[in-house]
Amino acid sequence: MGFLNLTGLGLGYAVIRRWRWAVACLVAAVILLFVALPADPDGVPGAFLVLYLILLVAAGAHGAWLGMRTRLSWLPSSLVAAVVGVALLAVPAGGYLLYDDARDEATQQMLLDRLAEADKLVKSAGSRSFEVAEPDYRKALATYDDLATDHPTSRAAAQVPDRLRTYYATVGGTYTDEHYCQAVAPLKYLRTVPRTMDKKTLGSLSTWPDDRLATSLYECGAESMSADSAAWTSQWDELLTTFPQSEQAQQVGPAIDAEVGEAVTAVDGSDPCAAVERLDSLSTQIRGISGEEAGLGDALGQAADRADRNAGSGTYNCGVAQYKDGSFSEAVTTMNTFVKDNPDSPKKGLARKVAIAAEVAQTVPAAGKRMPTTRSGGSITVTVKNDSPDDITVMYTGPVTGSFTLKACGSCSTYSALGSSLGFDSKPCSDSGKNYPQKTIQLPAGTTYFVHKSQEGLSGTPASDTAKLESGYIYTECAYTTSLGY
Repeated sequence: MGFLNLTGLGLGYAVIRRWRWAVACLVAAVILLFVALPADPDGVPGAFLVLYLILLVAAGAHGAWLGMRTRLSWLPSSLVAAVVGVALLAVPAGGYLLYDDARDEATQQMLLDRLAEADKLVKSAGSRSFEVAEPDYRKALATYDDLATDHPTSRAAAQVPDRLRTYYATVGGTYTDEHYCQAVAPLKYLRTVPRTMDKKTLGSLSTWPDDRLATSLYECGAESMSADSAAWTSQWDELLTTFPQSEQAQQVGPAIDAEVGEAVTAVDGSDPCAAVERLDSLSTQIRGISGEEAGLGDALGQAADRADRNAGSGTYNCGVAQYKDGSFSEAVTTMNTFVKDNPDSPKKGLARKVAIAAEVAQTVPAAGKRMPTTRSGGSITVTVKNDSPDDITVMYTGPVTGSFTLKACGSCSTYSALGSSLGFDSKPCSDSGKNYPQKTIQLPAGTTYFVHKSQEGLSGTPASDTAKLESGYIYTECAYTTSLGY
């Protein structure tokens, strides 16, 4: 009777006509089926299963005890009952095997569902920017890794390699679309995947991003350089340090040479100031790139030097362009810088004259209508006197351009601008008893513009004069300073 009860169906109790006990066993079996079906990957709860096994063993023991004390009505002997009971044990055993198969199938389906959810995450993330979608990409990757590592024999794990190929293609989709700057971040992320996932699972995908990232860094740098953005330096620096032996890294040197060459050519173009500024920027930017690992250290240094040299020499063209555009203040600064930085340049003399003419033109704009030349001297004598208590710089431009300094007149004073305008003041340089500091120069016929500038650093507009010089005359030019008081 004990073996018959171990079937879980209460058959031992039925043989000896103990119907209440038999029904109790059937009820327990039904409850077990209700809890166990449909099959779940987690199986029957452990506590419930232990309780059922205790009840089953108790029923078997109880049935055996009753069987020894009860006459059998359906079976000829206890031996036959035992044989039948053992045979019927195949029922729960077979049920367990079927349930185990069902539970395994449920587990397989659960894993396939997890795979499908990860696939949905990847597909959805592919329509968003990488920065927004990155958390979903990481979550999907964690699922693929778990399936491949913790459930290697599952049907879902067998599909992971194919899913990873789709995953990489989706994450790197901006590269396929040739959006190289946008592709840098996702490709750099993909290069980190082998740190967290088995390389055997990844296979050739372990190196899939490398060449694509090198191309993206190069192309993005080229785009930034063309757009006159300084971002190219960091992109190409990363290329040269991360993939120093790559084909893309070897393209950097020639590309930089070409960019410098274009800027050098532009110095003689319509906007030389922009070209000089570009060369200055390129020189600084190139020196910020680490090219040693790629064997480009010397080449980059030479390119930076070339940009420096041409920026310096191109400053002259910039100053000329500023002068012609009427930007006289800028022209003065630019030409003075050129003279200072290029002491051996054959253009130094003319650059100095352009600076003088530009400074004159700041006070007398008409003086800037013609470019100065290196011409000097003339047939007309002009004597310039200083009736001022300050040292005076006299600048002039016209057919010829030049400047000189007159020492202060110790016995002279500042004139009142208001008094002079009302006729209450004497005329400058009219006192025959004074020994005015003076200088005589030779100028050609034509209009010459003079500006007298105090060297004492006084604020205000420098005095000026426009002289129309004719042959056969001797001219006197008087330099003096004025104030607003009497």
